[in-house]
Amino acid sequence: MSDDNGSRSARVEDVHELALAMPHVTVEHGSGGNPVYQVGGKSFIFFRNPRPDAVDPETGERYADVIVFWVESEADKQAMVQDEASPFFTTAHFNGHLSVLLRAGRIGELTRNELTELVQDAWLSRASARRAAAWLRMHPSA
Repeated sequence: MSDDNGSRSARVEDVHELALAMPHVTVEHGSGGNPVYQVGGKSFIFFRNPRPDAVDPETGERYADVIVFWVESEADKQAMVQDEASPFFTTAHFNGHLSVLLRAGRIGELTRNELTELVQDAWLSRASARRAAAWLRMHPSA
């Protein structure tokens, strides 16, 4: 890795790099060619096509840069989306879905370390119990 400074601002490229660094990851492509990162056939991060539920409140334009991250629980989701200053959000379309949304245009509000934790947690939430336990044994500080 050319930049080991985890306190720098996160970038979209980091999402790809971090997701691919997790074990047993495959990449599918959605209808718009958007990457969908999976573990054991289960999505844990995907880049969403513009949809009518995620729009700019001023212009009504659909957001073209939404990234979806799975989370472990509804409590985790609520903790992330309830803070108005947080870059994370959700829409009614995702009610009951254990995921949060993040616009790529706001990813720099996270540090690379925060993004690393988000990606790892997304992977852990979708990996099999055996794979998650093995990964956690190898990364006890995670």
